[in-house]
Amino acid sequence: MGIEEIIESYEKDVSIATACSHSSLQIFHGARQEKLRSIGIAIKSIPSFYDAFPLAKPDEFLVVKDYKRINELAEKFYKKHAIIIPHGSFVEYMGAENFMKLEIPTFGNKAVLEWESNREKERQWLEGAGLKMPEIIDDARDINKPVIVKYYGAKGGRDFFIAKDYEDFKRKIDKSKPYIIQEFLIGTRYYIHYFYSPIKKDGYKVGKGSLQLLSIDRRDEANIDEAHRLGSISELEKMGIQPSFVVTGNIPIVMRESLLPKVFEMGKRVVEKSYELFGGIIGPFCLETVVTDKLEIKVFEISARIVAGTNLFISGSPYSDFIQPGLSTGRRIAQEIKMAIEEDKLDEILT
Repeated sequence: MGIEEIIESYEKDVSIATACSHSSLQIFHGARQEKLRSIGIAIKSIPSFYDAFPLAKPDEFLVVKDYKRINELAEKFYKKHAIIIPHGSFVEYMGAENFMKLEIPTFGNKAVLEWESNREKERQWLEGAGLKMPEIIDDARDINKPVIVKYYGAKGGRDFFIAKDYEDFKRKIDKSKPYIIQEFLIGTRYYIHYFYSPIKKDGYKVGKGSLQLLSIDRRDEANIDEAHRLGSISELEKMGIQPSFVVTGNIPIVMRESLLPKVFEMGKRVVEKSYELFGGIIGPFCLETVVTDKLEIKVFEISARIVAGTNLFISGSPYSDFIQPGLSTGRRIAQEIKMAIEEDKLDEILT
């Protein structure tokens, strides 16, 4: 039975399922708020910490030996009319290639993974949407200003490093891994959380649906955000301390209101280009940006699903409260699924 037939067999009593990590508390809590059943996918044993959060504990757990073997339990998910909700850790644990082969109905368009995880395709998408991105340095010998080097597939700030010149680059690079060299943007980092619905007609119209701004955060990164107290990057390196960008937490942000038209126009262009390239992005996504002192917004990455920064806003944000008080991204996902069921449009938001 193909995914289309499985989706057709689903009735109103659907369940929301996701891996017990990342933003799962928010996703399960949102499902409960919308009176949908939830399933926690756990590895080897049921995690006990959910007992501490009764309003965000899934209704049941399915234990698997390995995330990559979830398809072996596909029939169990079908019987529960389960819909998989992807998040960053879920996709990372499974691997993008395995996630693409998932045989269980999944919220959103899995085709986005190919465009998000490949640095060249990501740039084609975002620049094709008219967004400003950091300059790419094709030849490391041309480095004449600070750059950030990112290995492909780097997540959560891991596998990034700063180089100030070619000699610095040569000392730090691992040439066995594919990488990209970008200019190091100077400005304020903002992570903008959007939600695109192809079926909701009211609001900020984009394509045949509408776009919402749900929240904004910035990230605490260790050790780059605190190590400066000890001196410059050069001084740190002399002490044997290498600046790193591993995300350890998140901070809520409100952007100056005059920038909001730019924020919505950027999101609109990203959605429109996604339909042109691969059939469209559906649901939550995040543009990772730097705002310069000239109030230019430059985008250095996109995350094409719910991001951990939305965990700050379980009870709503200064933006989502203007849509519906107490609206989280997790709850918005559940609402979209309920709306699709009521309008017989599940096939438009699942793959």
